[in-house]
Amino acid sequence: MTGTRRVIAAAFLLPALVLLGALVVYPIGYSVYRSFFDQAGTGFAGIDNYKALFTDATIVTAVKNNAIWVVLAPTVATALGLIFAVLTERIRWGTAFKLIVFMPMAISMLAAGIIFRLVYDQAPERGVANAVAVGVHDTFNQSSVFPKARPLPVHPLEKGAGGTFVSKEPIRAGQPLRVPLVGVAPARMPDDAKPAEGAPAASGEAISGTAWLDFTRGGGGKPNVVDPKELGLKGLEVEAVKDGKVVATATAGADGVFTLPASADGAQLRLPADNFREPYNGVDWLGPSLVTPGIIGSYVWMWAGFAMVLIAAGLAGLPRELLEAARVDGANEWQVFRRITVPMLAPVLAVVLVTLMINVLKVFDLVFIIAPGSSQDDANVLALQLYRSSFGTDADLGIGSAIAVLLLLLVIPVMLFNIRRIRKEGRR
Repeated sequence: MTGTRRVIAAAFLLPALVLLGALVVYPIGYSVYRSFFDQAGTGFAGIDNYKALFTDATIVTAVKNNAIWVVLAPTVATALGLIFAVLTERIRWGTAFKLIVFMPMAISMLAAGIIFRLVYDQAPERGVANAVAVGVHDTFNQSSVFPKARPLPVHPLEKGAGGTFVSKEPIRAGQPLRVPLVGVAPARMPDDAKPAEGAPAASGEAISGTAWLDFTRGGGGKPNVVDPKELGLKGLEVEAVKDGKVVATATAGADGVFTLPASADGAQLRLPADNFREPYNGVDWLGPSLVTPGIIGSYVWMWAGFAMVLIAAGLAGLPRELLEAARVDGANEWQVFRRITVPMLAPVLAVVLVTLMINVLKVFDLVFIIAPGSSQDDANVLALQLYRSSFGTDADLGIGSAIAVLLLLLVIPVMLFNIRRIRKEGRR
């Protein structure tokens, strides 16, 4: 009877053991074996492939980025999950909020990568992140509409210090000022700009002038002359400077006309650099310096909901009488959270943190999709480098196998920690 039971048990276990051997044991064994051979797979390379893991600049960058991922991504996702779980515990719409936060988990890494590739797009009209950044920036520091405007050599202006333009001759009362500029695309002109008018005679000792786009579509215009249909540079700021000090300022109207007071007589006309400041286009989220934090942000967006749900389940199992007793004894909410809630949730937090650490070591899709080609080397991680080394240009399966073994060695300590923790929990 005992023998029969063993046969039956073996029969049930055999399919699982075959699959385990074919899908886990054999690939691991072959990867270890292949990692000791050269690119062609015919020559024994010893530990040369493993040396390359710490000498090749691209792979070293991937190792460093993986370290950043392992430290930041699980920690931030777990911390946010804890905060969301605790804050939504007592509010009526907590379930709806948790559902919204958890929804990104239903999205594949591929879809999330495409979403955040668009979110981080450099162009503010497409990238949400830069649309917000530009909106906030322009609220407090409006960009100029004349970023590429400049005078021609025949114009009465010349380049000054710090991106300014200054008049070649001092301002004189009774002499209308001319401020012609070129380099502004007609489509970039203010919508309410009007055809420029010659400066009228100013009342009293005031000095008037005209700032206009000295360009006629189709040609035929004359430089330094306000020709028909040439538009005024509405909003252009002008300054009168004496002895390095600004004594008067004015702003051109829709027809380009501006007026300076009599105190500007004898001063030098200056166009401040703010008139020509390049428009703010936001943050280069996918540039070399921010691409890794940006991708980590997309990962946290996906996995914070997972952490929140698990922590909320653990939070629901905490003895309420213990929390209430602490409050009765005079503990405030922060003290209850720090000294009771977090310590009692430590096993759950450990599960979430370890699970995310293992998951982070395998991250591939987000980096591959979000990072553009120009900064993919800067965002490189081991899983992506494994793919590139094994199947990319000039593929080297020896290097790829060595990276796979390294990933396995990095995962094993985390798995052992988790197994020990589970066994310890089982003994309680």
